[in-house]
Amino acid sequence: MDPNVKKTTLRMIPYGLYVLTAAHKDGRISAGTVNWVTQASFEPPLVVVGVKTDSAGHALIKDTKAFALNVLGKGQQALAFTFFKPAEKKGDTISGEPFRPGKTGAPILASTPAFIECSLETTVEMGDHSIFVGKVVEVGLAKTIDGRADDATLWMKELGDKVFYGG
Repeated sequence: MDPNVKKTTLRMIPYGLYVLTAAHKDGRISAGTVNWVTQASFEPPLVVVGVKTDSAGHALIKDTKAFALNVLGKGQQALAFTFFKPAEKKGDTISGEPFRPGKTGAPILASTPAFIECSLETTVEMGDHSIFVGKVVEVGLAKTIDGRADDATLWMKELGDKVFYGG
């Protein structure tokens, strides 16, 4: 397999952007921009997210059995870049962004247009990422979405011509 063709071909899969968050009762938090996300079941409502095994979020999600996906919206490119770096909690902010604890304790960012909060149902560990399957336990919208819901989501391609993940 030609490695350059593989990389280009796999990068043709479109991705929305999310800030994946988790929090432990002892005060540890994680928040990072992710894009390998999809819905896996209608009933029960399940979503899956791919998380790098050496990330802080990976260990925290395995430990707490919960996570939230904060959906990034159009125009939130700066927020996506904020969470490319390790997150820092200061008071009621993570990396300067206000949040509140969700139903599971996972941080819900105040500035995103939507969130999906999940309890961890199962984990598939293979390769350099694990797949976390989460049962949706809470969702929220900051405001009514006009038109297609997926048109309100910030897409990876909107971060610029040189920003890719995968391949």
